[in-house]
Amino acid sequence: MRQSSLVVVANRLPIDDSVAPDGACEWRRSPGGLVSALHPLLRHSPATWVGWAGGTGPAPTLPDVDGVHMRTVPLDHDDLRDHYEGFANATLWPLYHDSVEQPQHHRRWWEAYQRVNQRFAEATAEVAEPGAVVWVQDYHLHLVPGMLRAIRPDLRIGFFLHVPFPPPELFMQLPRRAELLRGMLGADLVGFQRAQAAHNFAQLVAKVLELPATDRRIGIDGRVVRIGAFPVSIDTAEMAALAARPDVAARARRLRQDLGSPEHVILSVDRMDYTKGIEQRLKAYSELLVSGHVKVRDTVLVQVAVPSRERVGQYQILRERVEREVGRINGEFGRVGEPAIHYLTQPFGRAELAALYRVADVMAVTPLRDGMNLVAKEYVAARVDDAGALLLSEFAGAAAELPQAYLVNPHDLEGLKQGLLESLHAAPADVRARMRAMRAHLHEHDIRAWARSYLRALDETGALVERLTSGGDPATPAVPGQPDRSGTPTGRPTEP
Repeated sequence: MRQSSLVVVANRLPIDDSVAPDGACEWRRSPGGLVSALHPLLRHSPATWVGWAGGTGPAPTLPDVDGVHMRTVPLDHDDLRDHYEGFANATLWPLYHDSVEQPQHHRRWWEAYQRVNQRFAEATAEVAEPGAVVWVQDYHLHLVPGMLRAIRPDLRIGFFLHVPFPPPELFMQLPRRAELLRGMLGADLVGFQRAQAAHNFAQLVAKVLELPATDRRIGIDGRVVRIGAFPVSIDTAEMAALAARPDVAARARRLRQDLGSPEHVILSVDRMDYTKGIEQRLKAYSELLVSGHVKVRDTVLVQVAVPSRERVGQYQILRERVEREVGRINGEFGRVGEPAIHYLTQPFGRAELAALYRVADVMAVTPLRDGMNLVAKEYVAARVDDAGALLLSEFAGAAAELPQAYLVNPHDLEGLKQGLLESLHAAPADVRARMRAMRAHLHEHDIRAWARSYLRALDETGALVERLTSGGDPATPAVPGQPDRSGTPTGRPTEP
């Protein structure tokens, strides 16, 4: 059994199953945010990625991808239904997003969640060499750190939560709250997107487990678990270079012509998810059309809503509601050849997405709750012309880093309408000043800086990051609980 000094554990492997021109099946590195963040680091060290390959049945044996070993964890049909679609995405996901939809609780889901987390922990224990660093990712695998520590106490274990962590009054509803907290506390370092999430976690640990806890450190079983905020980011340089390509700029010009060369283009790019505020955004736009503040001939809304978790009933119902509302708005306000809303549900390639970003005069990113929202950061990175207005929800993690955006409360319909109008009619000088400030921040706080920041805090000796970044940027000390000069990761669209 091959062993590694660095192991990343995530629900999915960083690969896509594709078909080669000769019809053979091949596995390629996927373009997701987490993959882009870690790949430049993983290739410098014997590294293994533990995760699910995406299908049901026996785990396939996969080749190394760019020098990174792939260790597959199998899921059968019951695991997919009860662990992934059930406890992870019908219990934890809505609970962690302010219970926008009511979380569901079923005992068999919890049993499956335990079973799958144990399987991930055992697979990780097999591939980690003595004293290895293990980095566990996200809400699908809360129990893995504790289970892994019980098997391999020699390991250095980190856990990072990409989604929001709820306030105590919401988390306390969870029937197995103590077990989840103890699972996370198996780690040496627990990272969150925002300092408020770390504070929520510390409060819960003190209340539920009655352990000594501050917003930076928690004592358990004679050791100290450190906690802190490490806001994730994107590959800023990669997106900027893509958006600056002549073919992408030409595609952006053609897209605007295809849209009828309107005065204003509003763009939204979301997964089809009830946390994204799609229905509220459509309602606000509809009312602006009714009032005459927005006219179809002058303004076009492009709504990209890529389906996700289509087997989960709440998502099926949401898609039906969104499509009915888009149909109603186009029926009432559209003209022949001039729809009020261009509604697209297919995923886009990176180049096409960059062209859409270049077209958009206003990027409307208005989730009801989001851990970060990397679409907002991608839009900023793509605006190499320093143009474009970002309309951003106060409840996206990105709002804390991009205060120059036009911030709105998506629950406030009148405020959302006003924000749309303000961003549509803002003075060009104001738009440029805001965009330049946001772009400067992202260039300094990119995805590699985030990964280095977290790993420096996890490996207090600094030896790991020094080895992983040899020949790269020098590392500087990180302060757990506070973003440092680095670190400020989510495409289809990009995002967890």
